[in-house]
Formats: sequence, structure tokens, C-alpha cells
Amino acid sequence: MSKKILFIDRDGTLIAEPFDQQVDRLDKFVLEPDTIPALLRCRDAGYTFVMVTNQDGLGTPSFREEEFRPPQKLLLDILSSQGIEFEAIRVCPHTPADRCDCRKPKVGLLLDYLKDTTWSRENSAVIGDRETDITLAQNLGVKGIRYDRKKLGWTEIARQLVDAPRRATIVRNTKETKISVTVDLDAPAPIQLSTGLGFFDHMLEQIARNAGISLVITCEGDLHIDEHHTIEDTGLALGTALRQALGDKRGIGRYGFVMPMDEALAQVALDLSGRAWLTFDAKFPRENVGEMPTEMVSHFFKSVCDNLALTMNMSVTGDNTHHMIEALFKGFGRALRPALARGAGTEIPSSKGVL
Repeated sequence: MSKKILFIDRDGTLIAEPFDQQVDRLDKFVLEPDTIPALLRCRDAGYTFVMVTNQDGLGTPSFREEEFRPPQKLLLDILSSQGIEFEAIRVCPHTPADRCDCRKPKVGLLLDYLKDTTWSRENSAVIGDRETDITLAQNLGVKGIRYDRKKLGWTEIARQLVDAPRRATIVRNTKETKISVTVDLDAPAPIQLSTGLGFFDHMLEQIARNAGISLVITCEGDLHIDEHHTIEDTGLALGTALRQALGDKRGIGRYGFVMPMDEALAQVALDLSGRAWLTFDAKFPRENVGEMPTEMVSHFFKSVCDNLALTMNMSVTGDNTHHMIEALFKGFGRALRPALARGAGTEIPSSKGVL
């Protein structure tokens, strides 16, 4: 996953802004409440920090460098002692009258980041206490978070960033199908499914309900030809949506196991490994259940595995084809539930450090 960056203002955000709006003495230095624990949460969630600050008239007689350096060093030393480091520190020394290109909300201090395509705009943010910080966020193409000690402090900001709902919407349009898939891994509803194939909708519902996730799918497919493209492309889009919603997979369970259904017994073992693989073992007594060919069951799960980068082993035995297929779909959902669940800390569950 691409790097996530927090572009953080200094005065009024990391440290309290004094009455004269100039931190030029150590006796004016006060950290904003809960700054350190919040930054540690964000760091552990994979965020990189960049400080971006306007320091009016820095280097002039009204605000000498030797007045700026001690409070700045104290701030950096305190944060560093707790394991909080900045990838870059960008300071504009100008006043509004200078009409420079680097004073926030202009982006002159961050041109290198604008040109860099390796970090995620979608998952990054500007945090600051002024409207200029919000405008800077718009100019960078990232989210803006307005810090306010009383209304939106550091604890809540960290919660919003680290515990944000894992959602994704994928729209996939081809000459054969037009599909929209929306997932929310942290909510059990809504579940709305419309593919034009009644039994397939019923099976998709089993995935969502057993995984404990919200799933909304609409598909307009070339059913006048057959069911193949609708089922295959839905699997591809679903796998892509799940993968996008998972993000960098920090703190997930990663693995999932089992499902009995009457006489049928399905076994589903999966690993959100970042590697696509499906082993599938089933012999269905019938060729179709409703409008769904049984040969498309393995093809659907193969499509999901390919786009989710999922390793999965599935097998089922039984006499009733409906029960066998439903047991596989339920088993997939039930195995997904612990694999998707957050609560295993903030580490990526892999010795490689990436999934």
C-alpha cells in the first residue's frame, strides 16, 4: 500500500499558540493536550509525518533565528524521545506582504510531494488549526482536518484516522456487464444484492451475513447469452472492493477457518496473504441450481481470490447440491469474519512487514 502522510501544522496544533502568535521563548512553549499519544497511534498505524508551518518574519529583527531555534529544538527533542520523527520539516519565513509562493495555503513548500506519485492522496491528510490548513489540504488533493482543542482534539483526530471505517466502492463496466460493488468491513448493513440471478443473490447474501459486513451489489449483465460473465465479473469486482477496503491490513486476523449444512460439510481455510491461489474440491450432483450453473461456483471463488490476492482451500461433500453450494458460500463468509476483524494490534500480521 502507498505511504500515508500527515502534513501537520506547528503553532496552535502541536504546540499552543501564545497571545502574540509567536513562540520565541521557552517560557511560551506548551504542548497541545494529548499530542504525543495521538501521534504514537498514528505512527503505529503507518502514517508518516511532515511538519508544515508559517513563521512570520523568521530571520528578521522582529523574529530572529536564535529565538526560533530553542523552542523548535525542544519540540523535536520531546517528540523524538517518544519515537515520533518527521520525514521533513518545511518552514515559510515570509509574511503575507511578501506574496511568496511558499506560505500556506500555497503549496510551494511541498512541490516535491506534489510531484511524487508514490504516496496515497486518499489516505493522507493535513492537520491544522486554521482555515489556511484546510485550503492547503484542498490544494494538495488530500483530506483536511481542522484541529480545535475543545471541539476536535488530538484524541478524536487519531481515532478518526486510525479507526476509520474500511469502505470501498468499485464500479466495473464492460461490454458484457455493468457492476457496482460497495463494501463496509465494519458494519453489518445494508445488504442489498441485485445481479439478475436469484440463487446467486442468495449466495452473496450468505457471504455478507456470515462475514458480518455490509455488501451492496448491482449488476446488469448479458444474461441473454448466459450467466458466466455476470458471476465471473461480480467475483472480480467483489475481490477488488475487499482488497481496497482492507488497506494495508494492519491489525487484522488474516486467517479464517471452517461449515456444516444439514448433510453437507464444507471446509474453508483462507489467508489474506497477498498471493492469489484457490484449491477447490467439489463434485456436485446437479449441473444447475436455479439460474446458476454449478461449474461457476469454483470460477466465482477463483475470481475473488485473484483480485483479493487471497489464498484459499475449499472442499465440500454432500448429497444436496443446494446445500453444498450454500455451505461453501456460508463457510467463505464465516472464514472471512475473523480474517477481516481488527483487534490484533497495529502491526501488519506478517514477518515480511507487508501483505
